[in-house]
Amino acid sequence: MKFELDSETRRALGYKLIDCIDHYFSSLPDRPVQLPAHERTFGSLGHELPEIGEEAPRVLDEICRELVDKGFHVPSANYFGLMNPTPTYMSVLAEALVAALNPQLATLARSQLASKIENETVRWIGERVFGTPAVPPPSPSVEGASSTPAFAGTFTSGGNEANFSALALAIAAHFPGSVENGVASIGAQPVLYASAEAHHSLDKSVSLLGLGRKALRRIVITDNLQLDTRRLESRIAEDYANGYRPFCVVGTAGTTNSGAIDDLEVLGDISRRYGLWFHVDGAYGAAATFSDKHRHLVRGIERADSVTIDPHKWLAMPFAAGVILTRHPATLRKAFEVSTPYMPRLENAALIDNFKISTQWSRRMNSLKLWLSLRVHGRHAYEELVDRQLTIARRFHDWLEASEQFEVASPMYLPILNFRVKPNGRTEQEVAAANVAMVEEVTRDGRYWISSTVVNGRSVIRAMIISYLTGEENLRGIQDVLTRAANRLSVSRSASGR
Repeated sequence: MKFELDSETRRALGYKLIDCIDHYFSSLPDRPVQLPAHERTFGSLGHELPEIGEEAPRVLDEICRELVDKGFHVPSANYFGLMNPTPTYMSVLAEALVAALNPQLATLARSQLASKIENETVRWIGERVFGTPAVPPPSPSVEGASSTPAFAGTFTSGGNEANFSALALAIAAHFPGSVENGVASIGAQPVLYASAEAHHSLDKSVSLLGLGRKALRRIVITDNLQLDTRRLESRIAEDYANGYRPFCVVGTAGTTNSGAIDDLEVLGDISRRYGLWFHVDGAYGAAATFSDKHRHLVRGIERADSVTIDPHKWLAMPFAAGVILTRHPATLRKAFEVSTPYMPRLENAALIDNFKISTQWSRRMNSLKLWLSLRVHGRHAYEELVDRQLTIARRFHDWLEASEQFEVASPMYLPILNFRVKPNGRTEQEVAAANVAMVEEVTRDGRYWISSTVVNGRSVIRAMIISYLTGEENLRGIQDVLTRAANRLSVSRSASGR
């Protein structure tokens, strides 16, 4: 079988796929998240490598049916899970177009319009995050004009790469010689600071950057789940006294466990006072800047030297889409720019080749899905999304506070709820076991999905409003299931004599 398909076949397959996606999207407001527990299997497939191809319509039909019938449906409105949203339909179309055109964003010469679209999308995001318009590079013909923008950035594969890039920027800014000579040339152990609840991509990053995981100082959190700034200052002073080289403070805007937001203004002040790079991991929470009404939730983010934001979280994009932004464009080039004889060059180009400002070389066009969604729906649609999800989460929070079976376990910053089974005489270990049992009971039939985790050393149940399809009906549904599950577990506990 040749790879080429004729026009009639291509169109027939395309319509078949669109029909499958359309049917799937139509089902999402009420679709179960996964199969019932007794039908789930987790073994590997055992097919032999196909030597001869099969008929494309049959194979496409089969995989569409199998993925929908047996899949785990993150886009469902009944998914109260992690930071994985229902993607906009325009972003789905954008992904198909990108796959077909396959633009290579490493250089401008091979992606003139695609690179411009990515640059524009980064500018749109940066203007919301930093609260200031970018200064576009002037025409090369304008003499004496500044060509330095107010900020710069690039799309990444996600928050892990974006946080990795931010730490690379911080190292390049504080220890410029290390870019060529390695971290050993610094002469002492560099250290950085983040809360105990900060994302574990930081642990991976410091290891991969050659600093070692012990270089990351995990600072305890307050009762409000924020990085304890007094303990931070004390640890910075202690590290200086012991010959370490502090270089970076990481604040989090929306922790994975609870959605907590560090006091970014105070962290900014501390960073400036000690001359440290201030990075904000806003992979989730930085999207609040798309709402004029709620951007105060991340007040202080505009003072950061660098910011991570993941459009594949609160901006309703499919995987993968992360962004790293920085107010120091020259440092972006210092950290990542290399010279090659084989990459095409453009004289007097207004934009920078992407391979010079990124950890990536071959570059997928991850920006088109957000650019197209913004073109079609506009920023106000995201403002409404943020407002609506916070409203629904607040109602969930109020329901939990009034519950006789559950208690709120932590403050609510963003649309993430931490709650737990009321102790009613249980030990902490018994509460943790009850929380796990509750999650298993709620998710057993596959209709809804919540999870358990540990926040500030205590077991909690975690539920998140993340789909733009989740509404009052879905909220009432999960509340009813939680109530019934609590009643069943309570009966079971009584029967056991406890």
